[in-house]
Amino acid sequence: MNSVVVFHAPGGPEVLALEQQPLPVPGPGEVLVRVARAGVNFIDIYYRTGAYRLPLPARVGQEGAGTVEQVGEGVRDVQPGDRVAWAAALGSYATLVLVPAAKLVPVPDALSLEDAAAVMMQGITAQYLSQSVYPIRAGDDVLVHAAAGGVGLLLTQMAKGRGGRVIATVSNDEKAALAREAGADEVIVYGREEVAPAVRTLTGGAGVHVVYDAVGKTTFAASLDSLRPRGYFVSYGAASGPPPPVEAATLQTKGSLFFTRPTIVHYTAERAELLARANDVFTMLLSGALRVRIGGRYPLADAGRAQGDLESRRSTGKLLLVTDPAAD
Repeated sequence: MNSVVVFHAPGGPEVLALEQQPLPVPGPGEVLVRVARAGVNFIDIYYRTGAYRLPLPARVGQEGAGTVEQVGEGVRDVQPGDRVAWAAALGSYATLVLVPAAKLVPVPDALSLEDAAAVMMQGITAQYLSQSVYPIRAGDDVLVHAAAGGVGLLLTQMAKGRGGRVIATVSNDEKAALAREAGADEVIVYGREEVAPAVRTLTGGAGVHVVYDAVGKTTFAASLDSLRPRGYFVSYGAASGPPPPVEAATLQTKGSLFFTRPTIVHYTAERAELLARANDVFTMLLSGALRVRIGGRYPLADAGRAQGDLESRRSTGKLLLVTDPAAD
């Protein structure tokens, strides 16, 4: 049997349940993977709460790393025993999961499955945000909201690696210390300072070149007001709720601003692009240019607690479900 986290109706973390289901069998183009670690992400919460819809009962999880058990018809790129990672396989909170072969990325021998699982979604997100959505240039002023979160810590390091000056926002002193450790040049603690005026002071009144906003509703106005003319507002998450609609005239009056809402699906649409982005992140990890912080490890049965910690913003770094404690 296969241990799988499911929910039968939308709701809070308590609706998640660990159930035993028949072992999955890979079809054409599919691969059966024994999961070592599964990543916990906000998109999992959006599905659980009903913000994003799934047929019920629904399995949970998108991201993980593990070892190939079996391959389906037509699969040539991987074979049993291969170490792989992925960011787009629904039902990854499980002992075994079916993954489309085209969505798998080989994990280098020198990289642990735990670290691979920890960076597939959030590391690739930080990579395309900093290199493609708005390619950070040396000397750019960069505002990173929720800088002590999973993406925030990685994005801060990547922005610094590209020569940016990072202004980080966090919710408390502990998270401020983590942001500074990741390379943030300046840190603003929510509630102590108004974000936009503080940003203006730190940039000599000019504003930042780009805002990376994973928070959404509560930081929306401050993000707009922190930008310099022709600046980029990159809204890639909604931890506090969806941001309000954007009026085209507002973008004009606040300085001919650019607004975008990117998603990993569109920035890894082609397999070659997925492999290139993942390999870039893995290379940074192995070289020491990038460090990943594991903020919490939970048994599969505690998936609800893990999501609750992420949802309440009590956590820092990356949260993982340990589905195979014996795996690296």
